[in-house]
Amino acid sequence: MSVKKLVLSMSGTFVLGIIVGGALLYNDSVYNSVKDALNGNATQNSVGSVNGVGGVTQVNIQGMDLETALMAVQSSRASMLENQLKDQIESVQAKNETISKLNQLLGIINEELGKLPSGTEANAAVNLADDKGAMFTAMSMAIPQTKGELESLLGQIKSQIDSASNSQQMDMLRLQSLSNKRNEAFDVMTNFVKKMEDSRNSIIGNMR
Repeated sequence: MSVKKLVLSMSGTFVLGIIVGGALLYNDSVYNSVKDALNGNATQNSVGSVNGVGGVTQVNIQGMDLETALMAVQSSRASMLENQLKDQIESVQAKNETISKLNQLLGIINEELGKLPSGTEANAAVNLADDKGAMFTAMSMAIPQTKGELESLLGQIKSQIDSASNSQQMDMLRLQSLSNKRNEAFDVMTNFVKKMEDSRNSIIGNMR
């Protein structure tokens, strides 16, 4: 008997509805793990990349019944996506902060260049206030000492802002994707619990 037929024969049409509702459960490794667990064999199920979402979580389903094993797999996937979403939010926030600081530096440079008379030589000295100089130091940049250094930094910072902004767009797309997948995983898990509850109520009702 095939693995899928084994699972279906043990749980009937109810489990069929659950399997149809959860795409993750079509994975052969999940079926094999569930089969081994039901047969009493030691096994672990690796829940890895799903639709481009990376990460690997080990779920030990040895000794579990079918219902508990399926719930453990889906719960692990939801937890993995939740952690990835949290990390991605932190990454986006960090990049936003970096872009904000670079824009502040850009404003300082434009302000200082605006103070210089027209035709000022590139080697003309500039003296930044301590608080402004500290902002360059905080971004691991040397404090500009001349007009030429200001102009050079102006181009570098603009390039960094453009690069960070382009990268940020991809980060936001990934953030949206992770958010959708996290919500989907929790919806599947919620529906799973509800189906289990409905099944039990139906069995109890038939026994009365």
